[in-house]
Amino acid sequence: MKNNSDKYNCPVDATIDLIGGKYKAVILWHLIDERKRFSELKRLIPKATEKMLIQQLRELERVGLIIRTVYPVVPPKVEYSLSDFGRTIIPVLKAMCSWGEDYLSSVNINSACCYESKTEK
Repeated sequence: MKNNSDKYNCPVDATIDLIGGKYKAVILWHLIDERKRFSELKRLIPKATEKMLIQQLRELERVGLIIRTVYPVVPPKVEYSLSDFGRTIIPVLKAMCSWGEDYLSSVNINSACCYESKTEK
């Protein structure tokens, strides 16, 4: 990861830059428990276009939050997982999910979030 010391003047700015893309936090959320293939992520994030999902995955890989593993098989098999650095964002993602669930509950919206399975790890 390259040094961006002159790019940020606030830690929140740095965090938003790293995970603030359209689907970045959601992608990271789905990678907490296990590695996933592109098709699995696409199914879990149906509103994301293929182009947008690819772009967000590339950006997360570029900054070192996820690892893209390509297996030398035919057809090619590619999986995404959190890097060690990416695992450090898990408490932030859990806090975001908890806050979001509280908000959705306050406005009477049911959440389809699979929060329970990710809190025990």
